[in-house]
Amino acid sequence: MHLTELYKHLTDLYSTYASMSFAELYGTAYNMVVDQLLNFNFAAVFALIGASFYVVTYYMKTMVPLRIVGIIANLFFLAYGYFYPSYPTVVLYLGILPINIFRLIEMQRLIRQVRDSSSTDQSMDWLKPFMTKRTYKKGDVLFRKGDRAYEMFYVVSGKFLVSEIGVTIPSGQVFGELGMLAPDNRRTSSMECTETGVVLTITYDKVQELYFQNPTFGFYFLRLTTERLLQNVARLEAALARREFAASASPAQERKPVKTAEA
Repeated sequence: MHLTELYKHLTDLYSTYASMSFAELYGTAYNMVVDQLLNFNFAAVFALIGASFYVVTYYMKTMVPLRIVGIIANLFFLAYGYFYPSYPTVVLYLGILPINIFRLIEMQRLIRQVRDSSSTDQSMDWLKPFMTKRTYKKGDVLFRKGDRAYEMFYVVSGKFLVSEIGVTIPSGQVFGELGMLAPDNRRTSSMECTETGVVLTITYDKVQELYFQNPTFGFYFLRLTTERLLQNVARLEAALARREFAASASPAQERKPVKTAEA
């Protein structure tokens, strides 16, 4: 449009609206806005926003934000399908939306379980249905150091002695789990029953299955093995300290003068 044509167009608009009253101007403006809104393509806007959120999901590195952004994208695509209208699109995203919501709730529950299992002591009672009951008498040897390990134990009653280090495992404790992590699944120590009692056993195959299926048990098992290893390290450090103290005391005793009998 040339400048002369633009000037003529603006002059015509001024001459048209200048003669109108305020009520007429308001009515004209209102009708123009309503007409534009009625003809506005909301579906395209919703589709554009939904697509933008969908693209963002490709850059998400964690599951919870990804699910939240995915749910928002689903809602905008639902709006697009409704205003377009495209009912197959509405049906599709009505099916996807509950899945995303369910996965988000499931992930939140998983995070809560992990937080609980890493901050509080966990009871092993829920594990009992997966275990087999076994009774041992005083003097029975459950396993010896170097034996092939294929199961761990939960003490229900009685007492059991770790022969190599002289530590007694009381009721309510778990033992035999380190064999699962040891090279070639070999026992790292021997276990003897010192007081007749009952244990529950579970195979390492079942432990691995529960480890991957149940985050609470997975974190409990990690804490259990870590605590056991730290206890073993502490015992070794204490034994080394006693040995060094004994070694340093022996030369001092040898240097003491020996009294001889006087004639």
